[in-house]
Formats: sequence, structure tokens, C-alpha cells
Amino acid sequence: MQILPCLQRCGEVQLGAVSGVSLSGMEQEIPRFSASASLEEVVTALSSHGAVIIEQLASPELCDRIQAEMEPYLAATRPGRDGFEGSHTRRPGALLARSSSSVEMIAHDLVLAVVDKVLWSQKTTFQLHLTQAICIGPGESAQLLHRDQWSFDFFEFPSDMEVEVSTIWALTEFTEANGATRVAVGKNGLSDAEVGALTQEDTVAASMPRGSVVIYTGKTVHGGGANTTDADRVGINVDYVLGWLRQEENQYLSVPKEIAATLPEKVQRLMGYQMGAYALGYMDDLRDPIRFLREAAPGADDSPTFDTHR
Repeated sequence: MQILPCLQRCGEVQLGAVSGVSLSGMEQEIPRFSASASLEEVVTALSSHGAVIIEQLASPELCDRIQAEMEPYLAATRPGRDGFEGSHTRRPGALLARSSSSVEMIAHDLVLAVVDKVLWSQKTTFQLHLTQAICIGPGESAQLLHRDQWSFDFFEFPSDMEVEVSTIWALTEFTEANGATRVAVGKNGLSDAEVGALTQEDTVAASMPRGSVVIYTGKTVHGGGANTTDADRVGINVDYVLGWLRQEENQYLSVPKEIAATLPEKVQRLMGYQMGAYALGYMDDLRDPIRFLREAAPGADDSPTFDTHR
């Protein structure tokens, strides 16, 4: 999330300010579930706490494949440009173009079901917001605390309206020492002004074994942790957003249409090759954009094109 340029224009919002009233001592643990957890219990905990961890939802073998597929891009990517991105952190994106195995995480049935339940109930569709690998290297300091939904020019959405759900999958083990994502649990109901009083002491580490995923909402205050070890912490960040909001990562430019045309239709629609709402996102003569990919892949299924995730 590119937050600092916007912060410079919207100086009234403070990221993880060290002044103000500290809420330390009130931290809660992140609710944890096994891979067999029910949709209802995960959604209930996510809505109340702002974050949940589902342990070992992906196999070690899948983690190995994705890490191997992304390694050349991690090696070629420069560290961040500022304190928010991290001087020891690398973030290559375009996972659907670079890691065929990442589809299994991006379109995991349980995760998509959770996203669908948590996002604004009156939506027509939801879509991918961004995909990236995040490697927090040794010596990295804790990231400034923030909300992912601040990417929308710091617009303060209604308190009962979730517009974004984010996920971070652990390709390596996440520990407090190696930079596990830090979450201000149960504080997702704070106003943006109140968030400025939070400090790192108000957060807990999303420590989890590899193959696990931490899921949190766009209102959840969080940040990458400090890596005080001598090893990299590697994860996959996949965010989802309402179909009528602009994507942070431009999927149409990040993933060539020749690759997009080979992906499962569920993933194509997640990328944005669908109507975001009535008459929103059509191409040329009022056609659903999924037809663009069908033309690029002759013989593809030509079933009805308008769909929702519900």
C-alpha cells in the first residue's frame, strides 16, 4: 500500500503516532482456527476482533512451490523507497503472472467465502485489490501502523461498511522476532483520529506456522514487524475490495491477457473481468469484459457472463 504520498497531503491522520493516549495493556490475542474451522465462526471472530489466523490452511509443498516461483522476482526487486515500504523489505507483485501456484491461495474457497461474508452486504461483486510477495529482511524496523483502506485518499467509510479484506499467507514461519505482521486486535472500530493514539505496544504479533494465513479488514490497524533475526520472513499478501472501488494493483496491466485467458474463470472474474455493478465496467457495446478473455482463448466456456460471488 502506497500510503506516504497520500499522508503528506492528508497530514491530519497520524500513522502509529508515539504521542497521545496510549492504549497499551489492553491487547487481545488474535483468534486462531484450524483449517477445518467453519465459515461462521471465522467470520464472527473477524468481525469482532478485526483479524483471525487460520493455521496451516496451505501445505508446505504449496509454500515451497510459490516461494520457488517468486524467488527470481524477490532477488531482482529493490528494497522499499521510504520508511513505510521498508529499507530491508522487498515487494514484487503480479503474482498471477509470475506464480501459477499462487492461484491456490488467491482463490482459496474458504478465504473467498470469508471475504464475501465480511465485505459490505449490498455489494454486487468483489475483486482483487493487490497481490504481492513480501520479504522482510534482517535489520528491518517495525512498519508504521496503518489501515489498508486509507489507500482510498483517507476517505473514512461508514463504521458498519467493510470495503476491503486483506490476507497475508506465511511462506516461512512468522514469529515475533522475524517480523510477523503486528495487529491492533479489537480496535477496528476506532475512528481514524483515534488511531493516531495507537503505538506498537498496542499490537500483537501474528505468529503462525508456514502455510497459515492471517485475515484482517481494511479498518484493522496493523503493520509489518521488526526483523531482529538473521533470516528473511517471506509471505504472500492478497487483498480483496468491493467491485466498484479502484484496484491498488492494476491487474489488467500486471497480468498479460495471454496469461489471464488461461486462468480459471473464477480467478478471471476476481481480477476484474466482470461487471463491478450494474453498467459498471462494461466494454465497447455494453459487453461484459469476461468476453474479452473468451475471445483471447477460443473454445472457452460461453456460459452466462454476469455473475456475483454470492
